[in-house]
Amino acid sequence: MLTTAEILRKVRALEIKSKKLTTDLFTGEYHSAFKGRGMSFKEVREYSAGDDIRFIDWNVSARFGHPFSKVFEEERELTVMLLVDVSASSLFGTIIASKKDIATEIAAVIAFSAVNNHDKIGVIFYSDKIEKYIPPKKGKQHALFIVRELLSVQSGQKKTQLNTALRFFNNTTRQKSIAFILSDFIDTGYQDALRVAGNKHDIIGIKIYDKMDRTLPKLGLLRVEDAETGEQKWVDSESKLVRYEYEKDFFRITDYSNEVFRKAGCDLLHVRTDEDYVKILQRFFISRNK
Repeated sequence: MLTTAEILRKVRALEIKSKKLTTDLFTGEYHSAFKGRGMSFKEVREYSAGDDIRFIDWNVSARFGHPFSKVFEEERELTVMLLVDVSASSLFGTIIASKKDIATEIAAVIAFSAVNNHDKIGVIFYSDKIEKYIPPKKGKQHALFIVRELLSVQSGQKKTQLNTALRFFNNTTRQKSIAFILSDFIDTGYQDALRVAGNKHDIIGIKIYDKMDRTLPKLGLLRVEDAETGEQKWVDSESKLVRYEYEKDFFRITDYSNEVFRKAGCDLLHVRTDEDYVKILQRFFISRNK
């Protein structure tokens, strides 16, 4: 567990890194990627030929004896929610960093991007239950608080249940929001809750996985333990069949999450722990602007 001094050092380092990324790479791209997500009433003006008759303000029109139209403008303030998986499997990592480390960095970048654009940012930490909820607010201090929590949060639970997090999100978030789900998505059974959330909110999944999640290295006879169930067994990593079945299981769960997100009309990005997540986020933001 990190000491307070270590957490503060890491918060400062993440703040510096995130600010550089949001300034140098995401200027304009983050916000324009989500433009037009809502419209708010601005004013009324005299009706002009071609105005949509659905937007005629009948009360004002009756008062002045000729038609007036309501004028709307794009809502510039957004509400961004982070749903962060803190179950046991998030601690796994074999190359550069653990899945939790990468999720923390991505979440920090999104948090600072949000506050730089005067948007609200909130977090739901989850395992197979809701570990912590931080309601969305604006401001740099709020973003720094979120980063501190990202670094220090620990789950007492091992398993993952995205269904629980999505139901909590659906019940607590009334305003249309943008939600980033950071997880390795190794569980199932969340398709209904994702479809409900996707009907109202803009959902982006970020699947974070390690190279060894997909490929079992040839290291002889291994005693392995499932981080989430605690189940242990011996496997022969020299066996081609064992390695094939291991990889097939990875693609089975990946195909499931891809299909569930597609059917729900939501986006799903894939980030390996040794990849440059900045480029993946950038490509996604730019594709949203086309």
